[in-house]
Amino acid sequence: MALKASPEEQARLLDLQALDTKLQQLDHRAKNLPEVAQLVSLAAEAERLRVQRTRETGTVEDARTELKRVESDVAVIEARIARDEARLQASSSVKDVAGLEHELAGLRRRHDELEDIELVVMEKLETLENGVRVTAAEHAQALEAMTATAEARDAALTTIDEERAVNAANRQAIAGAVSRELLALYERQRARYGLGASHLRGGVSSASGVKLLENEMAIIRSAAPDDVLMCPDSQAVLVRTGESGLHGGAGSDSP
Repeated sequence: MALKASPEEQARLLDLQALDTKLQQLDHRAKNLPEVAQLVSLAAEAERLRVQRTRETGTVEDARTELKRVESDVAVIEARIARDEARLQASSSVKDVAGLEHELAGLRRRHDELEDIELVVMEKLETLENGVRVTAAEHAQALEAMTATAEARDAALTTIDEERAVNAANRQAIAGAVSRELLALYERQRARYGLGASHLRGGVSSASGVKLLENEMAIIRSAAPDDVLMCPDSQAVLVRTGESGLHGGAGSDSP
């Protein structure tokens, strides 16, 4: 036996479909928030900066070790210079004096070389330390941006959840005003084809966007107002209203 339902009850399916579409849109929004993609990008950038800072910190430590070694070599040379100068002052041997002066000349040359090296290493260390500070600041900014973006995401999800709750409550109220048989048909078709109800407007099915053929319209016009019809293209329940484009006949538009 064909399913029957009043035009008013069938029209409720359009409200139900609108709410189901809205709920699907909300789910899609929740899954595709721009903040979600931004967080992925920011997390990758924060990790890159963390690795870079670790690498740069290691390079700074190597430079500091190098500077300490050069400073130690300078201290050793200075101690030897001080020792030889003291021996030179105390020596009365021409041969010893000549040997000490020769050695001191070599030590002073080496001392000058080490001081030049020390200066280069100090400049390099300063540059590396500045680099670490810049990277650390950029890393901190990335973490702050992640926190702010996560808060924005959570706020957006809260708004979506609130909208979803309102729409779900409205859906429940409308579904409660639809007969069990008609609701079951709607849910079955929506699960199969994506849409459960289609508005026939001006001879066009809203679910498929296709204008029905004249022979299909003739069948619809001949149907009783409480006959439950199916859209031949989308397989959704075809709901007729005053906008359907039906002219005369048993299934004419409701006033």
